[in-house]
Amino acid sequence: MARGEPAGFVLPLLLFGGFRAIIDELHAELARQGHPDLRPAHGFAMQAIGRSGTTATELGRRLGVSKQAAGKTVARLESLGYVERIDDPADARRKRIRLSERGSDVLARSAVIFERLRRRWAATLGEERLRDLESALRQMQPHAHFPLDSGSWFGA
Repeated sequence: MARGEPAGFVLPLLLFGGFRAIIDELHAELARQGHPDLRPAHGFAMQAIGRSGTTATELGRRLGVSKQAAGKTVARLESLGYVERIDDPADARRKRIRLSERGSDVLARSAVIFERLRRRWAATLGEERLRDLESALRQMQPHAHFPLDSGSWFGA
């Protein structure tokens, strides 16, 4: 490490800190807008469920958790009114999970809030610097998609 350079472990902490700042502010605003029980893991799950819905098995795969863990998250989201279980038209033995009207609403609200947060970052950093940061992060992202299983590697 050259003199004056930050230690290697600082970069992931800064990236995680930026992530937390955005997500914490998102959830504070969602709470003000009537969604106080929503947690970051719920947002990941609803993104993984998507507009077309999915099964618990596929949701677990998308989140990188067991079918049972996915089922527990779905049960919580269902109790909060964000998702609903429906019969799978392709297999009567299976249930599909889809976003409810409340779930779709919260994702639409989240999109608006994320845009507002990005604009604030651009105002603070400058649009060009923010675009450079986004470009650099895309370059360093090893996946063609954004993996939603971040919670799985924080577990013990």
